[in-house]
Parts: sequence; C-alpha cells; structure tokens
Amino acid sequence: MYIGPYALANTLFVAPMAGVTDRPFRQLCKRLGAGYAVSEMVTARPDLWHTLKTSRRANHVGESGPIAVQIAGTDAQMMADAARFNIDRGAQIIDINMGCPAKKVCDKWAGSALMRDERLALEIVSAVVAACATRAVPVTLKMRTGWSQSEKNARSLARAAQDAGVQMITIHGRSRDQGYRGFAEYDTIAAVKSDLHIPVVANGDIDSPQKALQVLRHTGADALMIGRAAQGNPWIFREVAHFLAHGTLLAPPLLSEVRNVLLAHLQDHYALYGDVTGVRTARKHLAWYVRGLPGAESFRQHMNGLQDVQAQMGAVTQYVDDLNLAMDRLPARDCETRGVLETMRE
Repeated sequence: MYIGPYALANTLFVAPMAGVTDRPFRQLCKRLGAGYAVSEMVTARPDLWHTLKTSRRANHVGESGPIAVQIAGTDAQMMADAARFNIDRGAQIIDINMGCPAKKVCDKWAGSALMRDERLALEIVSAVVAACATRAVPVTLKMRTGWSQSEKNARSLARAAQDAGVQMITIHGRSRDQGYRGFAEYDTIAAVKSDLHIPVVANGDIDSPQKALQVLRHTGADALMIGRAAQGNPWIFREVAHFLAHGTLLAPPLLSEVRNVLLAHLQDHYALYGDVTGVRTARKHLAWYVRGLPGAESFRQHMNGLQDVQAQMGAVTQYVDDLNLAMDRLPARDCETRGVLETMRE
C-alpha cells in the first residue's frame, strides 16, 4: 500500500492519540509490527508552536519513515501554515484531524466538530492540500461517521475530500456524540469504501486478531487502524499481522521480552521528556501494561508514589521478575488471568 510516493511496510496502522502516540510509542509499535503510525495532533495555533508540548510532538529524531503528523484547527489559513511548519520539521505526510471527539477540542469547533460544517471542513482540506502540493507532500484525513448518529455525513464529506486531493481517509466507526461509548459500526465505513478510489482505513474497536479479520471482511477496507487496544499491548500489531497471514494465533509474549520492551520504552520515554516529566507521564503506560495482571493495583499504587527514574525502572524490573516466578508468558488478552496462571502452573 502507498500513501503518495511512500510504500508502507504493511496495512496495520497506529492511531493518533493525544498523550499516547509520542515518538517512543510510535517507534515501539513499528518495531512490533505496525506498518505506519500517525503522530499526536499538533495545534494549528502559531502562538503554541514553540511550546515544550508542541516541540515534543514535532520531534521525529531517529523515527523511521514515513513521518506522518496530524494537525488540528478551525481556520483554513492557519491549518495550511501548520502543515508547512510541520513539513519543515520533517513531516512527510500531513493528516487532518476531523475525528477527535474530546470536548475541549470540539468546543472550539475543531476535530470531529468540523463535520458539522462541511463548508469549513472542505475549505480547510483545500487549503492544506494546496500548501502541501508545493512540497509534494500527501494529505490524509481522519474522521468519524458524522457529528451525531442522526447526522452521518461521512460519505458526502469523504467524496468531497477525495475530489479536493486527499489521498487516504480513515474512519472511526462512531459519531462524535458517541465519544467512545457503545460499539463501533462498520456499515458506514463499507459504504465510504464503495464510493472512493483512494485507500480507506477502518478504525474503532479493533482489539484482537479475530476482530481485525472481521472488520476487514465487513468493510473491504484497505487497512486497519488500532488505537486504544495498543495501549499497554503493542504486541497486538504482530499478532494481527500473523493471524491475517496464517490464520493462527501467536502465543503471548514471553515475560523476558516484556521486561526488555518495558525497560527500553521507559528509556526512550525519559530521553524525550526528561527525568521529572518522564517519570510522571510514564505512569499511564505502565498502568496499561500491567492491566489485568496479578498484583497490578498494588504495583500501580506503588508506582504513583515514585519520583525517581531509577526507582521507577527498578520497580518495573522487580514486578516483572516476580511475575516470572509464576508464569513465563503474559496471559492471552481474552482469558481470565487467574485461569491462565493456574493452567501454566499445572
């Protein structure tokens, strides 16, 4: 699969998630089987471009290409300027955010709120495509099924975006008013796929290899994008890739690999954020990694009290080593931890 001139390693993508898909996490997911990853959204407001938060989000040092950056805003000229700003800092693909349902984003009529104003949405698309065309940079678009379940306009907006020069569209199978509640629906994605000749990517509730195959068959999508299911489980990409290629499930990762991945992720995280902020912001990742494992709650409470890099890494090492005394692999995500532990002990 290609986006513009860029050949992708495979058709499994990491979704852009604010506060999650920073450079260390994107690199980790790529190492574990993702073929493509999109950055956290970068604001179109120029007064915020030189903040520490934006500078971290625009940091792609050592990241394998293609480098895709998502931008968010409500003004066409500012979005075009934001595209150029990020291209100057290494972006090879620009993604327009019309999918974020967060209240603080939608209250400013950015993210998925733009779907309620198709005129403005297409004005933004046209301005960004024109700005990127001068640099030969492809533009993609991420959206939802619509503003609300009674106002599903993904088909009309997707057709117009394709006509305006967008080269790939990702659709999360929920409307904005759903947030992340309920279940994603895939009929709208299938309908958009049938309308377009550019690649269409399915997103929403893809949390296992079996579900990945189901969504592919239902939608006919060209690729899959995985978000929340990768939090604490970056191995999901290689598991899905293996299942789609061979029809069999990979065993969960060995705890020795989990230990190495966790420690490497922490080191990359500290390198980007520094020791003080790095220790604090790593806590959510660690909580996701241990979710559902024995002693996870005690570990999380202990972790939240640690303020030092070495103490945090030492606690992680000790926790995983203690698990290793009872089991040699992570339990399968769709099994009860207690049952898996008992089986392994037998």
